[in-house]
Amino acid sequence: MFIAGEYDIIVLGAGHAGVEAALAAAKLGCRALLATLSLDNIALMPCNPSIGGPAKSHLVREIDALGGAMALNADAAALQYRLLNTGKGPAVHALRAQEDKKFYQFLMKERCEKQDGLEVRQLLAEKLLIEDEEARGVVAETGEAYLARAVILATGTYLKGRIVIGDHTTSGGPNGQRAAKKLSRSLIENGIKIMRFKTGTPARLDARSLDYAKMQIQPGDAQAHSFSFLTEEKTREQLPCYLTYTNEKTHAIIRANIARAPMANGIIEGVGPRYCPSIESKILRFPDKERHQLFLEPEGWHTQEVYVQGMSTSLPIDVQEAFLHTIPGLEKARIMRPGYAIEYDCIDPLQLLPSLMFKKVRGLFSAGQSNGTSGYEEAAAQGLMAGVNAVRYVRGESPFILSRAEAYIGVLIDDLVTKGTEEPYRMMTSRAEYRLLLRQDNADLRLTEKGRAIGLVEDVRWQRFLAKKNGIIEARKKLDDTILHPSLENLARLKAAGLAPIRTSTTLAELLRRPEMSYGKACSIFGLERLPSEIEEQIEIDIRYEGYIRKQKEQVERLEHLEARCLPADLDYSAVPSLRDEAREKLAAVRPLSVGQASRISGVSPADVSVLLVWLEQERRRRRQEDV
Repeated sequence: MFIAGEYDIIVLGAGHAGVEAALAAAKLGCRALLATLSLDNIALMPCNPSIGGPAKSHLVREIDALGGAMALNADAAALQYRLLNTGKGPAVHALRAQEDKKFYQFLMKERCEKQDGLEVRQLLAEKLLIEDEEARGVVAETGEAYLARAVILATGTYLKGRIVIGDHTTSGGPNGQRAAKKLSRSLIENGIKIMRFKTGTPARLDARSLDYAKMQIQPGDAQAHSFSFLTEEKTREQLPCYLTYTNEKTHAIIRANIARAPMANGIIEGVGPRYCPSIESKILRFPDKERHQLFLEPEGWHTQEVYVQGMSTSLPIDVQEAFLHTIPGLEKARIMRPGYAIEYDCIDPLQLLPSLMFKKVRGLFSAGQSNGTSGYEEAAAQGLMAGVNAVRYVRGESPFILSRAEAYIGVLIDDLVTKGTEEPYRMMTSRAEYRLLLRQDNADLRLTEKGRAIGLVEDVRWQRFLAKKNGIIEARKKLDDTILHPSLENLARLKAAGLAPIRTSTTLAELLRRPEMSYGKACSIFGLERLPSEIEEQIEIDIRYEGYIRKQKEQVERLEHLEARCLPADLDYSAVPSLRDEAREKLAAVRPLSVGQASRISGVSPADVSVLLVWLEQERRRRRQEDV
């Protein structure tokens, strides 16, 4: 066998998971190979040309705080920013950006090619090299071998990918690229369980054929935004999106052709995403709904392609043409790329440790859509963690794990490896039980120190973080120490500002708890120095929600003892008395690392957790007696 190269870490796939994994591994000093089916598809956005949105923006900010690449890249390629959910509390505020998808790819490809210690290579891996249940490298379709001490699967939707449009099917990955046909077999041969999932995408339309006068314009925010904590916020030139709706004519055409839909006639076997259904699924699931909203989103500054958000479909092309022409503004729309569905193989994430390494194969990691997730942001978050943990595995160090109370990344990975998924997993704020602590605005305060400790946060980011952190501490101390008395002067100032008077002496911090108050108002009334907006925002949130934040921190502290109670990796659950049969089965399948993780497994009841705690205490006493 010809050995074409030897590396510390090999990453298979250069999508959003693969690039984060490879960049992290190389930045941490490992020699890494990023293997991709096509160098032209690095960081491809085959579906929606956007980054962020509810819960997803939290992941992007966390990736950035840890030293990852997605946020900076998204800021550089942004076409439009909108801050969502502003009518609700800060826990669910979410930044979303339309991206110039080709420019995003170009910038990420350039970043990978310039990264020291990272080699980028176009090749198709067909076989894993595994010896003594440990990953040793891969074999390419052309026969050569690439050796490594760790391998990261970041294969996205390319494993045995199959494109479906109507009754026409063809082997391929997104946008008609090549599929990896044989790697699934190698995984199965090594005892890895495979699932079959499905996703889809809408048609891309020619902007010149659209009548935007019949649609509602959706401009970007005038206020400057950014994903990265390093980006200097500035107002950018932005492209608008447009809103239109389906109608009864649209629905009638889809209903009349539903028998030709692959999801209805049995051509598609994979499980699709619940939270991003095709238009034909929407019509069947919501028959009483008179219309569905559609967003027309540009794909870049230098293309006429427009993405029809909300109209994923795999219906035949003649049906796509017909129902598109019933929609206001799309009567003369020309399809540049038809909508399609794609089926693909992915692994059951219950086979993974929280480090994203396989339980059965040491040194083999998996990240991204190949773990059963959907979305660029979920993929990138997993990729970053897999890259870091592959490095730590190679160096014999303990894995880097984020808890559910520390990050949305922790929620994402814990959900996957503890609960598994029976459909493409999507991150949502409702999945995070401590979401008031895990806001997008404070991701740097939560995670930058951790990123520094593992070696990904460089000096520039670190110094900026310290300046912000110290600025918050100093400003908060000043607010707590400044006491306002109900003097005539202070009462006059409050009255002039249209604010209710104070009856007793109070601190500036207490005054800021009033819903009508802001740090800016306090500055203008009492002559305080204005601070950077990010510092003022943190101070306002921390003071206004202090009671709620304290309660969530107390909840975290109460549950930490369960996370600290470790379970033996080789525990025979059949030997634990009083456990219910369902709990035995689920615990044996997942093999949780702690009682806390066990408590989150579907089918494990609070009573089962109590049994485990009693058993652990009995085992502790037994071992102590034996030592005596």
